[in-house]
Amino acid sequence: MRIPVFFPLVAILFLLAACAPNTNTDLNVNKEVVKRFIDISNSANWAQLAEVVSDDFQRHSAATAGEPVTSLAEFIALQKGFMTTFPDQHVRLDHMIAEGNHVAIRAMYTGTQSGPMGELPASGKSVEGPFIAFFRIESGKIAELWVEWDNVVMLTQLGVFPPSAPANE
Repeated sequence: MRIPVFFPLVAILFLLAACAPNTNTDLNVNKEVVKRFIDISNSANWAQLAEVVSDDFQRHSAATAGEPVTSLAEFIALQKGFMTTFPDQHVRLDHMIAEGNHVAIRAMYTGTQSGPMGELPASGKSVEGPFIAFFRIESGKIAELWVEWDNVVMLTQLGVFPPSAPANE
């Protein structure tokens, strides 16, 4: 009995598929890294961030004033500043999608402005605003983050937008 030529090719393809890395597992691992990042951030346990964030981490955001963040240490300093303004800040993860080495989330930020925010004094008002973020995972750690939200929504909730008209008008 003669075996058709395509049978060995099919067998080789099945072997290759069985030996290929499981991308679903990789995607789930990447999602777990992001979930851990959110848990650590919510608990403000900044020392633990090194477990999930690379030392040369970069954070990009048009919504945040100031210099870009280019290291884990700078990111921790930024987070401590946010905690001064919103000491009860909390992130609730609503949706998560992973593809390749990227994870995208849509989440909700809540907090009470108990400290100054730049030139704005503490208002005691609470904010709630959705945001999106994209994480790039490299070697099991977050190497890069892009995060954006609507500042107008937040400033309106704090009562500073729209800005009040000058007194002489």
